Amino acid sequence: MEIFGIPAQALYGQLALGLVNGAFYALLSLGLAIIFGLLNLINFAHGAQYMLGAYVAWMLLSYLGIGFWGALVVAPLVVAVLGMALERGLLRYLRDVDQIYGLLLTFGVALILEGLVAQSYGWSGMPYANPLPGSVDLGFMRMPMYRLVAIAISLVVCLAVWIAIERTKLGAYLRAASEDADMVQAFGVNIPRLIMLTYGFGVGLAGLAGVVAAPVYQVSPAMGSNLIIVVFAVVVIGGMGSIAGSVIAGFGLGLIEGLTKVFYPAASTTVIFFIMILILIFRPSGLFGSTR
Repeated sequence: MEIFGIPAQALYGQLALGLVNGAFYALLSLGLAIIFGLLNLINFAHGAQYMLGAYVAWMLLSYLGIGFWGALVVAPLVVAVLGMALERGLLRYLRDVDQIYGLLLTFGVALILEGLVAQSYGWSGMPYANPLPGSVDLGFMRMPMYRLVAIAISLVVCLAVWIAIERTKLGAYLRAASEDADMVQAFGVNIPRLIMLTYGFGVGLAGLAGVVAAPVYQVSPAMGSNLIIVVFAVVVIGGMGSIAGSVIAGFGLGLIEGLTKVFYPAASTTVIFFIMILILIFRPSGLFGSTR
């Protein structure tokens, strides 16, 4: 059976692989959207913090014998604590200045983190043991079991975070603080601590994505820098600061990327940026962003 001259098996296979990539796009863009939407900070260190999550998972396994499921809890916490230290030590001094300063600072932090890891472990990278060997027969292809689990983890985390931000009292405080911090502080909320915890939560999601990515992609210092530009494009397309938009755009663009590899492989690495340009021209706020 063929669809537009393409064997159906090849088409469905690329869509499945695109969904795997989309799961990582969604998980990473979710953290970026939280940090930008609630803190108004363009966090260019997000890719490096994703990389740190993968390396912490690798170190836990190599040095302490703590496997993937333990690392899924410990590594994001480690990355979150490092992120909160960064916010307290540096980023809080840039809170009331132009966004470009925060972008430049986090870009510098990303380069430093990447260089330190490369100095310690080299640029070539290391494999991480697959925690769930085996595959599942989907009819049109055999899908590795772990990749299906990675998609499920991404979906569950994205849904849980959306509910926490949009449907809970804590989420209401966070959204109110992003609009009028003085008013929220008048109700007894410690705004500096809230900002620190929010940034830590956002980068903790990046660390979680790194752990989930470790068995799929090779753990290397450049794994974050290779992905962060694409993830920024996903956030722009979904709508800067829109949590639901980032998640939907992440999965959707992963599927589009997979389709492009089937019909026009040469454009598969640029199709997301082409879509971003169109969005910026016709809807600068993004598909789900506020038009105010």
